[in-house]
Amino acid sequence: MASTAASISKALANNLNRRGGVSAAAVASFQAKCLPPLPPYFSSSAAAISEPPLTSSQPQDKQKGSRWSKLLLFVPGGITFGLGTWQIFRRQDKIEMLEYRQKRMDLEPISGNILAPSSDNLDALEFRRVLCKGLFDEKSIYVGPRSRSISGVTENGYYIITPLTPIPSNPESVQFPILVNRGWVPRSWRDKSVDVSQDDERLSSTAPSFAQDNGKYSWWRFWSKNPNIVQEQIAPVTPVEVVGVIRGSEKPSIFVPANDPSSGQWFYVDVPAIARACGLPENTIYIEDINENVNPSRPYPIPKDVNMLIRSSVMPQDHLNYTLTWYAFRFIYCKFCLQIQLLKDGLVLICPPSALNILSYSLSAAVTFMAFKRLMPKKNR
Repeated sequence: MASTAASISKALANNLNRRGGVSAAAVASFQAKCLPPLPPYFSSSAAAISEPPLTSSQPQDKQKGSRWSKLLLFVPGGITFGLGTWQIFRRQDKIEMLEYRQKRMDLEPISGNILAPSSDNLDALEFRRVLCKGLFDEKSIYVGPRSRSISGVTENGYYIITPLTPIPSNPESVQFPILVNRGWVPRSWRDKSVDVSQDDERLSSTAPSFAQDNGKYSWWRFWSKNPNIVQEQIAPVTPVEVVGVIRGSEKPSIFVPANDPSSGQWFYVDVPAIARACGLPENTIYIEDINENVNPSRPYPIPKDVNMLIRSSVMPQDHLNYTLTWYAFRFIYCKFCLQIQLLKDGLVLICPPSALNILSYSLSAAVTFMAFKRLMPKKNR
């Protein structure tokens, strides 16, 4: 009722002003004569609503609280936007890195006889193909376990790293020993290697006692007319030719355990540590075999695929997925903050809430699909 009277009063006052020649005192007298006075409860309630009793400290506290609330609402949105933008730059850097690797792989192979152990030119030689000739040493290092998927069946195995030594009086072979990652082998290879090493240690521990026990019969073998001469049969060592790519040490994640050379546990490639374990200098060159001419009768070791060497653990497509994910989170968060602010101000959304919900659910489904695709096991060679 009070609001109706006030609106009628304002309308009449505006009408009189448009007609002109009416003073403010005349309008006030007209309102006092024509409009009845408001009841006390209307006037008191209107005064209470229009002018609430506020102290001097309450507006300052309210302004401070609104500032902090706006700041806290802005921080998550700014962080998600910054992470999404950072992934865009990371994607561009990754594209340039992969192009650099591909260009290095397309160059002519280097001859292995000119390679010398040095840590200064390792960056200049990395991802260059190299052709090496030499002899494989008997000692090998097994790095793993590393899984390999064939037709959907996953099998655990190891990478076998063997020193390649020079061929005596052969100028075309390597002049210094190098480490060669020959490829993937099944778990049985490492088990056999462990068994052989244990047998060698057992024989070495029993050989001195056997020589002492038979020492009293040595004079008879010396004076005998037909001495029993035992000739050790040495397996012929054939030279090999390796086509590989010069690489460096791996950078393990925080979830990979540390290597334990004393027990022969190698979880990642650490070139200086592996070289020390093989009795080689720490700056020994390390290459990964990429020769695709595998003998069918001897399928193992399986060399690495060239495409896998160029690949990275996080590809440009993954960075794009991360960008869309962070931007989707920012959109959902801003939509949530917008709804809260509009409800706080008592306004109504111009866009129907159902449309915003459908868009939010679509973005959430897209993010979930990209995360599932990222976590799916990749098929290796």
